Amino acid sequence: EVQLQAFGGGLVQAGGSLRLSCTATGFTFAFYAIGWFRQTPGKEREWVTYISNGDGTTYYADSVKGRFTISSDNAKNTVYLQMNSLKPEDTALYYCAADFVSSWPTNVGFWGQGTQVTVSS
Repeated sequence: EVQLQAFGGGLVQAGGSLRLSCTATGFTFAFYAIGWFRQTPGKEREWVTYISNGDGTTYYADSVKGRFTISSDNAKNTVYLQMNSLKPEDTALYYCAADFVSSWPTNVGFWGQGTQVTVSS
């Protein structure tokens, strides 16, 4: 059974940093791309970033380029999202997700629970 567990959300002031982590079980980690979506009430869920664990290629939404960095530790089956220079508009429920890289970002099939990130101004 595929399971994705996300950790690391919290409250931070604008300009601050947070690191999220997502630990995956139930599938061959290196065969998948893992990443993050986020959603705020009344808005559509948007993809943020993902990493292809097979070759380490990373992808970022324009809204987070230069501020967020995704990385993976294949030995720990864990993906990390380092979020720097946070802005109030980054406030959202962040979801960890996984699928083959060809399914990203529009047809991702496996989801973890959300972790709340709140950025105060």
